[in-house]
Amino acid sequence: MENLNLIDYFSEFKELKSINREILIKVLEDVFKNMLEKHFGSSENFDIIINPDKGDFEIWRNREVVADEDFSDPTHQISLSAAKLIDTDYEEGEEVTDEVKLESFGRRAILSLRQNLSSKINELEKDNLYSKYKDRVGQIVTGEVYQVWKREILIIDDEGNELILPKNEQIPADYYRKGDHVKAVVIRVEMRNGSPLVVLSRTSSVFLERLFELEVPEIFDGLITIRKIVRMPGERAKVAVESYDDRVDPVGACVGMKGSRIHGIVRELHNENIDVINFTNNTNLYITRALSPARINRIEITEAQKRAEIYLDPDQVSKAIGKSGLNIKLAIQLTGYEIDVYRDVNEEDEDDVKLEEFGDEIEQWIIDQFKSVGLDTAKSVLLLSVEELEKRTDLEIETIRDVLQVLKEEFE
Repeated sequence: MENLNLIDYFSEFKELKSINREILIKVLEDVFKNMLEKHFGSSENFDIIINPDKGDFEIWRNREVVADEDFSDPTHQISLSAAKLIDTDYEEGEEVTDEVKLESFGRRAILSLRQNLSSKINELEKDNLYSKYKDRVGQIVTGEVYQVWKREILIIDDEGNELILPKNEQIPADYYRKGDHVKAVVIRVEMRNGSPLVVLSRTSSVFLERLFELEVPEIFDGLITIRKIVRMPGERAKVAVESYDDRVDPVGACVGMKGSRIHGIVRELHNENIDVINFTNNTNLYITRALSPARINRIEITEAQKRAEIYLDPDQVSKAIGKSGLNIKLAIQLTGYEIDVYRDVNEEDEDDVKLEEFGDEIEQWIIDQFKSVGLDTAKSVLLLSVEELEKRTDLEIETIRDVLQVLKEEFE
């Protein structure tokens, strides 16, 4: 019964843990040899035959036949009289092979063997999991939600391996229940307390890049390359693409006929707004495209400081800034240039006053806050409500009200 239980035990490991046949045999051989060495002092003259597919094994001992008076080593020798009890034809110098039953080692040894086997296979499984996913960093995996916790989600892949999707790697609109299928990218694999930890992400730019590779064959085939991706997960993303073939329109290929290709990506990301722009080495043109959909009148670039001053009509400022300043933040990240937005003042606005002229009454860091979101004149600030100004800037309501009072007094 103990023998049968042990067979069932390591057979279960093969089925559940996906350990390949050769490695399983090697592990079992090492465990059995360790047991034999403890029991007999040596395992050299033992043959261990293992068939993991059938779930059985045999242990055979080889001993030399010696005269009764020369018998001194029961592990490597068998006396002639004992050999003849097995077969009367045995002579001195011949070799006797007999099977050693597992139960002969005793219950304690068998339990120790099971513990040793469990420990070895668990270590092996950890190494296999670490190696497998270490090579898959940056690749998309799909799994099933097994458990939902406050700070993370436990996901099981198709081989039963445990993966972790932390809360901060989830898109804000993500909501999962047990049994849901999840698609994410492997961002890192690390050893924690002796066990491999596979961490997934849906907020990484790499995840968006892999989704484009799945949806756009030209990217997968290398005709189109993604030069850079910046994103605010669940809100907005900008993707700069370039084609190595003049006959291929990179933006059109990524979007697809009537948006057929990009719609699948947008759905996966819970309606994240994705701007696909054509990469260019022309800095002015690149910045202009990055600030789409705003129409820019002119750009002044200070290359040494990596700074760009953008001038546009008043009705285009909000488009350039975007909701909560998101459009300009992503444009800055995409181009690598600090971007300052200025309104082109027409004749009707000649009585407007630059915020810089209020330096004696308003602190410079507050002025810079307004300018960073395209509000560089008094009237441009006064046109917006307190609530809207609070959304666009990082300023407190009291500070905004104080500024508005100063600006109103100027025109009164």
